[in-house]
Amino acid sequence: MAETKGKFDFAIDRGGTFTDVFARLPDGRERVLKLLSRDPQNYKDAPTEGIRRVLEEVRNGARAFPRHQPVDTSSIGWIRMGTTVATNALLEREGERTALLVTKGFKDLLHIGTQARPKLFDLEVAMPDVLYEEVIEVDERVVLKQDDCQLPRKDAKRVVTGSTGDSLEVWQELDLECVEKDLRGVLSRGITSLAVLLLHSYTWCDHEKAVGALARSLGFTQVSLSSEVMPMVRVVPRGYTVCADAYLTPKIRQYLKGFTSGFEGGLKEVDVLFMQSDGGLTPMDQFCGSRAILSGPAGGVVGYAITSYSQMEKMPVIGFDMGGTSTDVSRYAGQYEHVFEATTAGVTLQAPQLDINTVAAGGGSRLFFRSGMFVVGPESAGAHPGPACYRKGGPLTVTDANLALGRLLPSFFPKIFGPGENEPLSSEETMKHFRHLTQEINLSLISNQSQALRFTELLKMSVEDVAMGFIHVANEAMCRPIRALTQAKGHDTSQHALACFGGAGGQHACAIRRVFYVLLVISLFSVEEVQEPCSLQYEQRCFDELDRRVEQLSKRCHDTLGARGFDRSVTTEVFLHLRYKGTDCALMVTAAGSPSDAQSCRAGDFRSAFTKRYLKEFGFTIPDRAIMVDDIRVRGCGISGIKSVYKTKMGSGHAKPVTTTKCYFDDGYLDTSVYLWEELPCGHNIQGPAIIIDKNSTILVEPCCEARLTEGGDVCITVGSDPHCALGTELNTVQLSIFSHRFMSIAEQMGRVLQRTSISTNIKERLDFSCAVFGPDGGLVSNAPHIPVHLGAMQETVQHQVFRKGVSRPVFFVASRGHHADIGGMTPGSMPPHSTSLQQEGVFQEEAVTEALMAPAQYPDCSGTRNLHDNLSDLRAQVAANQRGSQLVGELIDSYGLAVVQAYMGYIQSNAELAVRDMLRDFARRRRQQTGSLEVESEDFMDDGTPIRLRVQINEEEGSAVFDFTRTGTEVWGNCNAPRAITLSALIYCLRCMVGQDIPLNQGCLAPIKVIIPPGSILQPSQDAAVVGGNVLTSQRVVDVIFRAFEVCAASQGCMNNISFGSESTGYYETVAGGAGAGPGWNGRSGVHSHMTNTRITDPEILEKRYPVILEQFSLRPGSGGAGSHCGGDGVIRKLLFRNKVILSVLTERRSICPYGLQGGEDGAAGLNLLHRANGRVLNLGAKASISLHPGDMFCLYTPGGGGYGREEEANRRPRSKLRRLNETFLERGSVFEYRMAQEGV
Repeated sequence: MAETKGKFDFAIDRGGTFTDVFARLPDGRERVLKLLSRDPQNYKDAPTEGIRRVLEEVRNGARAFPRHQPVDTSSIGWIRMGTTVATNALLEREGERTALLVTKGFKDLLHIGTQARPKLFDLEVAMPDVLYEEVIEVDERVVLKQDDCQLPRKDAKRVVTGSTGDSLEVWQELDLECVEKDLRGVLSRGITSLAVLLLHSYTWCDHEKAVGALARSLGFTQVSLSSEVMPMVRVVPRGYTVCADAYLTPKIRQYLKGFTSGFEGGLKEVDVLFMQSDGGLTPMDQFCGSRAILSGPAGGVVGYAITSYSQMEKMPVIGFDMGGTSTDVSRYAGQYEHVFEATTAGVTLQAPQLDINTVAAGGGSRLFFRSGMFVVGPESAGAHPGPACYRKGGPLTVTDANLALGRLLPSFFPKIFGPGENEPLSSEETMKHFRHLTQEINLSLISNQSQALRFTELLKMSVEDVAMGFIHVANEAMCRPIRALTQAKGHDTSQHALACFGGAGGQHACAIRRVFYVLLVISLFSVEEVQEPCSLQYEQRCFDELDRRVEQLSKRCHDTLGARGFDRSVTTEVFLHLRYKGTDCALMVTAAGSPSDAQSCRAGDFRSAFTKRYLKEFGFTIPDRAIMVDDIRVRGCGISGIKSVYKTKMGSGHAKPVTTTKCYFDDGYLDTSVYLWEELPCGHNIQGPAIIIDKNSTILVEPCCEARLTEGGDVCITVGSDPHCALGTELNTVQLSIFSHRFMSIAEQMGRVLQRTSISTNIKERLDFSCAVFGPDGGLVSNAPHIPVHLGAMQETVQHQVFRKGVSRPVFFVASRGHHADIGGMTPGSMPPHSTSLQQEGVFQEEAVTEALMAPAQYPDCSGTRNLHDNLSDLRAQVAANQRGSQLVGELIDSYGLAVVQAYMGYIQSNAELAVRDMLRDFARRRRQQTGSLEVESEDFMDDGTPIRLRVQINEEEGSAVFDFTRTGTEVWGNCNAPRAITLSALIYCLRCMVGQDIPLNQGCLAPIKVIIPPGSILQPSQDAAVVGGNVLTSQRVVDVIFRAFEVCAASQGCMNNISFGSESTGYYETVAGGAGAGPGWNGRSGVHSHMTNTRITDPEILEKRYPVILEQFSLRPGSGGAGSHCGGDGVIRKLLFRNKVILSVLTERRSICPYGLQGGEDGAAGLNLLHRANGRVLNLGAKASISLHPGDMFCLYTPGGGGYGREEEANRRPRSKLRRLNETFLERGSVFEYRMAQEGV
């Protein structure tokens, strides 16, 4: 594919708001055009209109190109396009009507998903709807063959071999007659798009192919098979992916049909390629929904990788794409960084994607002042109404802050604003809003009489101070994901350049880092990727088979790209999806830099490449552990050789500004020169402060910075040292927000070190840990992540004290807390259902670690730790995390001084205190008006009848409260006792939920609260009491009691449904979802975890692959949610059929006492634990049991539903809560977001 000569070539980015068109003209010149993506009054399609305008303009009237006629393509060489069509259809749920065909027993599998809720503290669990409209359950079943399976089955089984080499048993053949009847019914209702998802089809797809052939013959216009869309193990993400493909591909085809209809011949004679999510290009006929989600942002990554990365210097580059709604952050260091599973708009897709991390800090991010703190986002003004300066009644945003500071110049913007879209940006509207907000901020600070938040007239803020403050906070918010993205993989953030682009990026570039500002983007390669699953071990005896399969996949890539016109320019790269045996942490590894040898396969030394990358990302390797190959992927790349030929004009004179303006910086207003980008000569330096204006963006060169135009037309900015302004110990509300981000970032970086250097599955892969920073008094300052059950316990468990040279008392504390999976006791996992003393659950003390970990063996029926090596390794990792925290806090002290850092530790705590006091005052005011009383009380019961009683007395004037649990029941003989720290954790969680906005979660939350817990009660048991059930069960009941007292919402399932089974050779533990409680404006979510847990559940295919169990059913439990004007969520049904002998342990609650309804709503259904013996006997196991199971026994779990809210007869009289559109709420994405979601899903 050589560059076309004598013709027009086009590269187009069709975004959600604007479409950018880059054209290379026949004479080599380049033309850039920007237009609205949607303007139906003037044109049907923006890319077509952009091409038409360029052709007409260059022809200079020699030939007309009327809008109403198809464009002549004789002068067009090629078209490359990235588009957000698929993303917008997903966000706005405007895809094709789709049906899902799935294995019987799993009709609700994609509704339940991972069972984790997306926002930990939102009582209304708002999750995107599934993409399908109807579900067809097919009575077919295939299971993996296990050689040691002892399951007795009388019926004959057909044994087949999957693509991975695994043997499978066909337990239930496919009945195509029944399937045809169901499919015809779906077609009759107007649904013509079908997604097919059958268990284990990633390795054996015959049943899916048979269904697909039948559906196409019946007239379905789109049939997506999960085995073809993404043949990877794990049915849930594969199911989301195939549904997205079926849902979006017809919309893409519809768009492509409209696009091609605007050209003569439908573009059949023009080379047209579309950008995929992985950064490669693909022909129109292969552009599908599951690969198109990041089509637009991927173009930006490819662009800065080409223009900003130097093969000579090899300095890695961070991409910083700041748009109107959000900012995309990515990294390039000579190779594109991909992820193979990511979530967009609530849909988890199993497809290769560039690792683009989206954060809520774009030009349209809204500005708030909440409880004494500056807050930026995550809410966005969107394209409509947009920022206040757009003249459409919009709110204050980051764009308005830049305008207020003189960094945006309305006279250089087109007049496209206002209701008639014919007015300039409005500085007056922006300043009016800022004056109002500044007055509100100053009044708030004056009225606050807290000693920690004292205020004087000298600290009164101006409009400029407020606007500048929001800019600083926005910049700090954007720095956190940059740190996380680099440090998560063991890279030093300071050793990167920053490539900044996007409409709003240039205004913030200097404040973030050293910058290359990229103006032009062209994609240079076409990609074909093929993948298949694998179950081989990476060892000598398997290399021949690996080589054979790699060769087959490579040939497919060459053949496909050859058909596109890439003959000699095709290169292939082989990836193996590798993991250590017995772990879940798989890495997609390339052998680049690790050539093959006698001890490797022909594609390269993947063992060496895997161990090097594992050591880089996680800090250790497991030398004696086998390496497993989960997938084989080959990526073929056809290089086009097309390059930007932009030439800047050379000049001997200095750059001349077109005008001078006043811009506000930290030192006040400064004279700032304004330059036009197209008039800048190459190679001359521009000293800051300065503004460089391009047709599409504005670049701010701050003081102490220097800019120059490169030969390629990019603006290179060197950021000089920023003179540090001394910060005093008095409160600065802007610095309060910044320090809040800094302290949280320290805790997050500690967590990254802990996760990288730990070895156990619980900490490395389930991320069951917390790291925290504490003030000099031991009070919690910041905690990451927000695992609810850790919130109040961290201060109680601080072990690591940090002292600073020359200071005799502690300066601060850092601590890390991890869930050690086994520390001895009665049962593997240290969670016995019938323990009555602490020693039966295991023990840990810092002194004499090994002896303490083995001490439980001296008690009857107990063992010491069963994995001392992992325990000690994880403890070393916790020490490393604490050392990292100590180093980072030390650096903060070096920068600002000890007194300032300690003062802001106190201010952060006081800010949380203020938010809780405001909430309590507001509740007291409403309570007094309704009842005249400032006292509330409630009670609930454990299944054994033990009461938990709460009485709350509120002081409206102080905004304080006494939480009195005095009449709570005594310590119990079982293990449902909860240490005081658990009650404090539940209380902080409830307070945060009732505050209803993001606040620092620290010890300040409890400052207005006095907690009274009687010693010897179930909430403050004796030292040797068994407590494992208190952590996972009683904590939920405490939450229910608090919410009942405040009448916040009906009870959720009130249980974590702890299920574990094991033998001498295997062990497994899970918690299972139930129904969420309804509230005054919402129905409870079905099949989700609530309150004090958010654990993700093991994927059904992984469960059956690794453990001696068959998952017969996993679906919702209809009718288990309480009725009401708003209904409680339904619980779930989960049926496990055991293939071998195991010990089953069940630790549950809400089997006798139903989850309560509120305000006349009905109770949710209680849970039920049934055991179906192979001989037909059925047993009720009760709430807590440990029992031996035999092959053929089936455990059936029915989890509780949530309570209803309000009387059912009021349902028609109450206005239904408006469903929030996905594009009205910010949705993050990328590896940093996935990591945080995984950690909050513990």
